[in-house]
Amino acid sequence: MPYTTVNSLLKQTHPDLSAAEAHGIATGMLCVNRQTTPAYWLDALLEPTTSPSDAEPLLVRLFEETRRLLASDSFEFALLLPDDEQPLPERLLALKDWCHGFLFGTGCGQPNTALSHDTQSILRDVAEFTKLDTAAEGEEDESAFVEITEYLKSSVLLLREELGDDSGRALH
Repeated sequence: MPYTTVNSLLKQTHPDLSAAEAHGIATGMLCVNRQTTPAYWLDALLEPTTSPSDAEPLLVRLFEETRRLLASDSFEFALLLPDDEQPLPERLLALKDWCHGFLFGTGCGQPNTALSHDTQSILRDVAEFTKLDTAAEGEEDESAFVEITEYLKSSVLLLREELGDDSGRALH
């Protein structure tokens, strides 16, 4: 699902929310509890007092697509970020939003279990990525951006395996 489509639809009704942050929240919630419902995500994402918007059917599709990609054995999961043709500062800002959302999402459904050292380390790294300098430019910064996104993709799949609750306890 294209970033620009989701982002422009979201911005119409929720100007402070980016598609990257919304995707990060969904990803975090699904890493912690695979049974999380789209309704639970939408309640955390959108103000519960707002009336349903035109964005909701698209957001539900995004959520279910994220669930499918996380569960896939073909490692197709990718962060929802602007295309590579967009300026690096714009992509970095979206990456920071995604990381904020991911941390929020993992916190929404975090089980009351102790986290392993590896999990703590990954979550600390994600928190550090929220502090990235968006004034980056050049080949070196572009390479660092690619490395960070690849690290996040593999880390998400690792966290899903470690934190994922398959107990059927649906969050809704």
